[in-house]
Amino acid sequence: MTRRHGYALFGSLVGVVTLVCAAIFAGFTFLGPSPLRATDQSKNPGETHNRLSRAAPAASGAWVGSWAAAPAGAEPGLPNGLPGRSIRNVVHTSIGGTGARITFSNRFGSAPLMIGHASVAQQSQRSDPGSRSGGAQALTGTMRRLTFGRHAVVTVAPGRQIVSDPVRLRVPDDSDLLVTLYTPVAGGSVTYHAHAQQTSYLATGDRTEDAGGAAYTRPTTHWRYVTGVDVLNQRARGAVVAFGDSITDGQGSAQGRNHRWPDVLADRLRESRYGVLNEGIGGNQLLNDGLARGAGQSGLARFDGDVLDRAGVRTVVIDLGINDILRGQQRDPSRITAGLRALTRRAHAHGLRVVGSTLTPMGGHIGFDAGQRAVRDQVNAAIRAGGIFDSVVDFDKALRDPYAPDRLAPRYDSGDGLHPNDAGYEAMAHTVDLAQLTGKAAATQL
Repeated sequence: MTRRHGYALFGSLVGVVTLVCAAIFAGFTFLGPSPLRATDQSKNPGETHNRLSRAAPAASGAWVGSWAAAPAGAEPGLPNGLPGRSIRNVVHTSIGGTGARITFSNRFGSAPLMIGHASVAQQSQRSDPGSRSGGAQALTGTMRRLTFGRHAVVTVAPGRQIVSDPVRLRVPDDSDLLVTLYTPVAGGSVTYHAHAQQTSYLATGDRTEDAGGAAYTRPTTHWRYVTGVDVLNQRARGAVVAFGDSITDGQGSAQGRNHRWPDVLADRLRESRYGVLNEGIGGNQLLNDGLARGAGQSGLARFDGDVLDRAGVRTVVIDLGINDILRGQQRDPSRITAGLRALTRRAHAHGLRVVGSTLTPMGGHIGFDAGQRAVRDQVNAAIRAGGIFDSVVDFDKALRDPYAPDRLAPRYDSGDGLHPNDAGYEAMAHTVDLAQLTGKAAATQL
């Protein structure tokens, strides 16, 4: 080897080492790669970010979904958004970790959404000792400012979402976080989730990094803009998505107590190191949109964004079809079963296992008739017969009154003949075979 060639080789090695060191340093600083990158890398802090790439699976950087809420529509009565307000969303984790990143959505926005300031913190439990909900107060020392491509200010185009840069924060299992954003200017319609079963808060002015909750004088039962919390957990095995309607959303459960059936399922899966993401929307249908009622896009339309795009998903539990019968007046059971098969095929194309639920009893609900009973019974018979999902969880059998099988058992009825109470949701979660969720058998191709 000549001296000149030797110098060239040495220079190449130095370059490689420099790149590796830079990558290691970047990974250390930002807790691993964030796969959802801004399309415009300009230095303008008010730039529009359109991050639509899929989140990284748990096996890539150990990011896994811990909490989620499906965007349900544009909030009525707020055509100009909430200018000059701080929105403090209270969200409940399933699996914990050593870092967090937050997804904000402008899916149903009518104008660009400017986020002027955002933060995440653990919620203090001292604000309300009699409840698991600790109000708007942050736990001392846990407040973290969120940035987006290292900028504190970001603008999200209508129909888009953005994922924050990761922050170092100890996120406990089964805990409440405060996810706060400040919207300084009018931003068009508000993307929201109507039935949170959780109290969040609003304040006037930029109170994003207030550790105390005194400024947050207006309680609200909606989640606004926030749609996901991922955590950094090297031991995580993945996430399970619960995909459904108001029964998955937890309507009928106690406010602020986190007694939805996916919450109870998360408790059961904790030792297996799986996150659980609740993608239920009240009033949601499999076949038809319900945006005007805050009932979301159809299950077929929202499946990619609310299931396939989530971090670390391994399995999806599907419980949809009741509102197609009750609200959509669908009298052809084959259309519902065909829609469910389509969801299964799409999940399989991304390597996910699919557990499907029978449709729960609704004979005690107002307006239920014999024609609807026949459709539900035929859909359930097809689900139990196999060939739609990889495996079946029989929520119908778990909740029905043995003396009146079309109706919820009285001990499980929240009072409207359709939605279970806390005891009913607990029974649903305990009906799920955990082995079906954790991939003991390969997904079949339908």
